[in-house]
Amino acid sequence: MPEIDRARLASLLDAERTTYAERHPRSRELYDEAGHLFGRVPMTWMNMWRGGFPLYLDRAWGNRVVDVDGHEYVDLAMGDTGAMAGHSPAATVDAVAERAGSLGGITTMLPTADAEWVGAELGRRFGLPLWSFTLTATDANRWAIRLARLATGRPKVLTFAYCYHGSVDEAFAVPGPDGTAVARPGLVGAPVPLAETTRVCEFNDLAAVEEQLRHGDVAAILTEPALTNIGIVLPEPGFHERLRELATTYGALLMIDETHTFSAGPGGATAAWGLQPDILVVGKSIGGGIPSGAYGITEDVAARVAADPDADLVDVGGVGGTLAGNALSVAAMRATLEQVLTADAFDRMTSLCESFTAGVQDTLDRTGVPWSVSRLGARAEYRFASPAPITGSASAAAADEQLDDYLHLFMANRGVLVTPFHNMALMCPDTTQGDVDLHTELFAEAVETLLS
Repeated sequence: MPEIDRARLASLLDAERTTYAERHPRSRELYDEAGHLFGRVPMTWMNMWRGGFPLYLDRAWGNRVVDVDGHEYVDLAMGDTGAMAGHSPAATVDAVAERAGSLGGITTMLPTADAEWVGAELGRRFGLPLWSFTLTATDANRWAIRLARLATGRPKVLTFAYCYHGSVDEAFAVPGPDGTAVARPGLVGAPVPLAETTRVCEFNDLAAVEEQLRHGDVAAILTEPALTNIGIVLPEPGFHERLRELATTYGALLMIDETHTFSAGPGGATAAWGLQPDILVVGKSIGGGIPSGAYGITEDVAARVAADPDADLVDVGGVGGTLAGNALSVAAMRATLEQVLTADAFDRMTSLCESFTAGVQDTLDRTGVPWSVSRLGARAEYRFASPAPITGSASAAAADEQLDDYLHLFMANRGVLVTPFHNMALMCPDTTQGDVDLHTELFAEAVETLLS
């Protein structure tokens, strides 16, 4: 396997940074002038875009983005899943325009008929009968965790190292030297030590899961079907079946977060793999770009919650928000689920992602670089490790900031955007085979240039 020449990588990276700066003077100007924004950006994570400053958006449609310097890109980041339906899908835009315009009433604290349709459709896709709405998957996770604690009478959540559940405090944990939960490096302002709220172990480590559950204080196992924010870490055969068994045996609820893994199909990995959660969370993409989220629960969980005479879910229970389930976001969810993210769309997106993955794998095989590529439906990601890691910590150890910077800038300077946080590409209904072929060509060129 070829070794990466770090001096050559540094030289290539400097050249790509220079090209990036030369191509984007207006983006750089806007960034430098942003003196009233914390970190100079609307959200500090936007500084993850490579090159020293982010691109500034002018317009976007389908899977195309144009920056303020006039450069058009094939977008494979797709809002880190938030735009999986494409940028401004026509059906969603029409529904939003009707609700905000001729119908009126963006947010009124009143239900609409769309809400029942969306709840029924989510139930059909994911298999849980009862749903409630939020504006983000983070909120859905937070509120569902409260319900899990109420339903079980237990305080803790069991998560997996380097999982992704938005900005939920309980999820930023990794196992310490003795297996006790400690905060991930860089966690900002945790309200309490993570060991007070969380038990944690490595994904795919069922023995460790059972060891943590034996304490008898876990309200819910909170997991993605596959880890997605640290590369794609796929479950080992039998992992989810045994996880369900362990949850039942030890009296914990099984809580599946499909926010990213919705890419696996119309009903996410839950439908594709036959999972049986007690609670399910989904967000980002279901509103076609309009802030939206939801969580579903079983009849059993609902009954346990209802049986507590002191739970005030109508007023001060800590579950819900004034804008959650507003008429606009629910209209967007209905249009997106009914007309955009359909079964036919997923079939096409998945087929394109198979082609994307094969293109990357061809370069890895031909050049011999010790990297891997994994796919989850319409989502794929390459990682600087081979074989592909099977735990979050192993995947985190494979991170390489220099290589990330080089590949992201190489792509951006030639008209392709991949997700800034990692090397993830997502197909949307507007992605074409030509877009996939362009990435395949550029990825091969980037690797060959690095090795030459």
